[in-house]
Amino acid sequence: MRLRHPGGQVLHLSYCTNVHPAEDLGGIVEQLDTYAVPIRARLGTETLGLGLWLAAPVAAALAADPALLTGLRRELDARELEVVTLNGFPYRAFQDPVVKHAVYHPDWTTPERLAYTLDLARVLAVLLPDDAARGSISTLPLAWRHPWDEHMSGLATRRLDELATGLAAVESATGRTVRVAFEPEPGCVVETTDQAVRALSGVDTDRLGVCLDLAHLACAWERPADALRRYAEAGLPIVKVQVSAALESDDPETLREYAEPRFLHQTRNAAGDDADDLDEAFERKLPGPWRVHYHVPLHVAPQAPLATTVPVLREALAQLAGGPEPLCDHFDVETYTWGVLPVALRPQTPDRLAAGIADELDFARTEMRHLGVRA
Repeated sequence: MRLRHPGGQVLHLSYCTNVHPAEDLGGIVEQLDTYAVPIRARLGTETLGLGLWLAAPVAAALAADPALLTGLRRELDARELEVVTLNGFPYRAFQDPVVKHAVYHPDWTTPERLAYTLDLARVLAVLLPDDAARGSISTLPLAWRHPWDEHMSGLATRRLDELATGLAAVESATGRTVRVAFEPEPGCVVETTDQAVRALSGVDTDRLGVCLDLAHLACAWERPADALRRYAEAGLPIVKVQVSAALESDDPETLREYAEPRFLHQTRNAAGDDADDLDEAFERKLPGPWRVHYHVPLHVAPQAPLATTVPVLREALAQLAGGPEPLCDHFDVETYTWGVLPVALRPQTPDRLAAGIADELDFARTEMRHLGVRA
């Protein structure tokens, strides 16, 4: 949906469709009717924004077939749905029974990651609403941290240069600007703000920048104001914000029911101790408090002593959208873990999932309204 900053700038608020498993065009169109249309109706908004996720094979097919791509644009327009941002982090199979480390492959040392991202850029240039200023694509923070060496770093640097050149070619061919945003994440080559500044030093900042995931920022125990000041000093734009919240607890035992087999749930404590998954954190008996990379519904406060990092989210939004000028214009609610929540919290039908996503978007919209941002 579109919001307006007090300064007059248009801000786009969407929800990320990587929560849905569809990986072919027919399934993607079906999920629009199953989820997106009911969500729009529940919110009572004229247009609903989607942070669309396209697996690599369907992205390649769309990029290669103009008729297929314009057909998808017609399907979106007919349902009053719009796309200004794509999630290009998972390559494919993101809702498989076990994902874990597979989500980081192929990484930014490979030609496959470059090709996928440029396919997404070609697709987004056509899907963008005619009056949208620009599009964005979020992607992984180069790679998982092991293995990583100078040779791999050099390969990634060359890929990023090729990416910027490819994005310039897309703009020249279509007249539409698409930027790519690298998303710091626990356990990756780029986890912290300082690592992002170092890794992205020297990139084309007209086309490349940062995707600030607010759950990841909280898991790094970073203050939003400090991170944003560091990015500004480095001249790195915040291209996209993922509006998300992580789990937090002073009593780690209360987190046991959240350990599950599909996704990694990197765990960090305030002292700087870390584990790559919840099971490992329990085995190593990390002292609390813990923050866990587990995206939880924004609008639901868990039963104490469990908590979420929504306070960090609020602090970040105040910095990003509460000033005289917004620091970003693309805000995407990304709770992809609905299907692995503890059973008592898990939506059991498509209607209940649509209702939960609508409630999250309403929560985010309300938080923005508190900052003076209006529909």
